[in-house]
Amino acid sequence: MQAHRIYRISVLAMFLFSLTALGTILSAVVPILLTGRVPPPARDEGTQAHIFQLSIVALLPVGLVFLATAHWARPQRVARALAIPAVAVLAAFALLYYFEHSIY
Repeated sequence: MQAHRIYRISVLAMFLFSLTALGTILSAVVPILLTGRVPPPARDEGTQAHIFQLSIVALLPVGLVFLATAHWARPQRVARALAIPAVAVLAAFALLYYFEHSIY
């Protein structure tokens, strides 16, 4: 029962960290898309970039705990739990790549 509880907490943490990473990128990108004005690059990356980096780094140990406590007799359930966090992280990195290489 303890492993199942740890698994559920790790799933929740993966959702939280992946959506936080996507949210920080969206909070920087949406104003640029709405106004069309691209601010000049700042000297420091800023708070949003640091939150994004911490969220991505925190996904590693949480992901390892998830993989260690997953019930591998039902791989479809494991894949379903990974779907939304994976898409959120992929979208965050895609937006980051796009705006760093085409806008700046």
